[in-house]
Amino acid sequence: MTDNQETITSKQLVDAVVEGIQEKKGVNITVLDLTSIENTISDYFVICDGDSNVHVDTIADSVDEYVRKTVGDKPLHVEGRDNAEWILIDYMNVVVHLFQRKVREFYNLEGLWADGERHDIANFD
Repeated sequence: MTDNQETITSKQLVDAVVEGIQEKKGVNITVLDLTSIENTISDYFVICDGDSNVHVDTIADSVDEYVRKTVGDKPLHVEGRDNAEWILIDYMNVVVHLFQRKVREFYNLEGLWADGERHDIANFD
């Protein structure tokens, strides 16, 4: 696979993740493009928050289902489902971070990865 094909696949995966989040009304969606940073763990981070552990868990289910249906991919690893304050879904080139709002504010991934290109997605009304 060439680098261009890999990038296209990562972008398609990001789009599917975002749609899966929006399907269950995840809010404050941010996509961090890390492709211009050397030696990163992935090409993209997709970050959002939900209102409760049930909401965050439901968003995680939606992302998993939507990605499987639209791009035929499944996560390599999932962490945090026990308490659903921060669920991490690892698709290798795309890592999804689903937070409860206060936990997201505390860890501030956008600040830690500020060298990445940030794209905020408008919330649905």
